[in-house]
Amino acid sequence: MFELPEQMNIADMFLDRNVREGRGDKTAVIDTGTGLTHTYGEVQARVNRFGNALRDRLDTRLEERVLLLLLDSEAFVASFFGSIKVGAVPIPTNTMFTPAEYEYLLNDSRSRVLVIHAELLEQVVPILENARYLEHIVVVGDAPTLETPERVIVHSFEDLLAGSSTDLEAEPMNKDDSCLWLYSSGTTGFPKGAVHLQHDLPYATEHYAQGILGISEEDRTFSVAKLFFAYGLGNGLYFPFYAGGTTVLYPGKPDPETFFSIIDEHKPTLFFSVPTAYQSMLTLEDASERFDTSSIRLCISAGEALPPSVWNRWHERFGVEILDGIGSTEILHIFISNRPGQCLPGSTGQLVPGYEAMLLDEDGAAVPVGEVGDLLISGDSICASYWNKHEKTKDAIEGHWIRTGDKYSMDEDGYFQYQGRSDDMVKAGGIWVSPVEVEATLIEHPTVLECGVVGAEDESGLVKPKAYVVLAPGHEPSSELEEELVNYVRGRIARYKYPRWIEFVEELPKTATGKVQRYKLRQMG
Repeated sequence: MFELPEQMNIADMFLDRNVREGRGDKTAVIDTGTGLTHTYGEVQARVNRFGNALRDRLDTRLEERVLLLLLDSEAFVASFFGSIKVGAVPIPTNTMFTPAEYEYLLNDSRSRVLVIHAELLEQVVPILENARYLEHIVVVGDAPTLETPERVIVHSFEDLLAGSSTDLEAEPMNKDDSCLWLYSSGTTGFPKGAVHLQHDLPYATEHYAQGILGISEEDRTFSVAKLFFAYGLGNGLYFPFYAGGTTVLYPGKPDPETFFSIIDEHKPTLFFSVPTAYQSMLTLEDASERFDTSSIRLCISAGEALPPSVWNRWHERFGVEILDGIGSTEILHIFISNRPGQCLPGSTGQLVPGYEAMLLDEDGAAVPVGEVGDLLISGDSICASYWNKHEKTKDAIEGHWIRTGDKYSMDEDGYFQYQGRSDDMVKAGGIWVSPVEVEATLIEHPTVLECGVVGAEDESGLVKPKAYVVLAPGHEPSSELEEELVNYVRGRIARYKYPRWIEFVEELPKTATGKVQRYKLRQMG
């Protein structure tokens, strides 16, 4: 039984404890953006400086929100733990949003403090007049002179730290106090602020990172998913810090060549990525000869279903398993996962200890083994609520259970098979069709680089599967190829599942993590 003290502060548990236990001189962060490494002692000093500056110079009080619009870097680590250490609530924020979305987040969260990398400033400057609660902008890096409303003061991150003390006692907090918010984007409307509590982070770490991955202080993590995502935040920050390990942070854009170079140079033992990135890395056919990947003991995937063909090709080329799993912003991290040595390609795996699952039909009854149902999860890392979204909270959270919005089936061995999002499933001829299954079949064809499948209406108004296909280099669209792909799918899975239409496109709309945005494909007609 996992138990925590009533009084705790995550910054003390995940950071200060490492120094007390003798890891002060051990490397905690490798920042590939600056080329600098930082020990636990150095990180603690900068976390303390930031916390003191936040509390004493910016007058930030308990439970006030601090919006973090930062690249993956040591500055992110200092801002995140520094905020928590003084009882404030950091909000790691997507760096690819639009100005209108930042305006919404600043006002919805009522953040008085924004910590931002200089190169992202142009995205928020246009909306400063409308950010009603904002009073302080803390800029990481060289910032230009900004014209801001009179109430808003601009600070240099390094100047604030230089003028603050390295001594700071963690604010005593209750395990059920707010710790951080993560905004969850849906298919429609503005994001929802998932309120996570102090105990959520150690719960997720104990049950997944230690229980499934066996993470230890000997591990180095490298995550393609960025820190502002729930997935990336665990991978690249609180998992390694909890274990006393090392994190390798990369602030740049997705690039297969760079990923391999970082693996070769910094020798991570745990590599976290997403299916799209694994697929793109496999296109570098000579990577196994040019780069040393032998340090990696486990690869992890989440964000969307991992096609069996990608799993098999990766395992064949690099000799390492990919542990596919599913997590969510609301549940903080992965709650269903494959295990080392027990991977079932094409499956999301089995329940992570500490979590329970139900698969229910449209009437709320449990579905039989092998049948598709809506996935509900119970576990103590589930967010407390959506901030200021009472009805949406009630729609999603039912007592100890949360509706994930995913459709799954489960086999007799307890392996879960992803069948798509509840709003992505296609019901053709009265039978559910999983877009994931159609996509996984299409991508096995040598001409297909990427694809996305959605429902579209035929001339009778009936919904049937439609595929949007990005062709691999060296292949051109044609009616002959369209017919070939349709017949390829028809010959490999149940006939009613084949795509009635193939539309060739230059690229697919995706989220910042590389997940295909099927709702945008539906809007394309």
